[in-house]
Amino acid sequence: MAYWLVKSEPDAFSWDEQVAKGVEPWTGVRNHTAKQNLMAMKLGDRAFFYHSNIGKQIVGVVEVVREAYPDPTAEPGSPWVCVDMKAVGPFPRPVGLAEIKASPRLEGLPLIRQSRLSVMPVSAAHWRTLCAMGGFKAP
Repeated sequence: MAYWLVKSEPDAFSWDEQVAKGVEPWTGVRNHTAKQNLMAMKLGDRAFFYHSNIGKQIVGVVEVVREAYPDPTAEPGSPWVCVDMKAVGPFPRPVGLAEIKASPRLEGLPLIRQSRLSVMPVSAAHWRTLCAMGGFKAP
């Protein structure tokens, strides 16, 4: 299993909306590096759901339930893809960007180095650290 972090502006698509919808396509990615990351996702991979711009915090965990396919929100024939995600569970304690940046154990996390990237890989060590910080125990 690989680990990821996906970002969404909560006023566009929030954690609560993800939970309410159950399975939802992760659409609207228009960056080639982020697209490559979506294409690398496999069934069962997990991702942190990160509220960007408003909140700037990890608020939950989602799981890939359908691998990359053409993004229905993109122009036909364009290279953009999406994956389907389902909510796994909320973070009991959201972990904010300032706390993430302050932790020496999270040095090298792409969220710190490439803050504008909307879909990024997370190492297993960083995944465990962030889950512990947020009190998240995988079901």
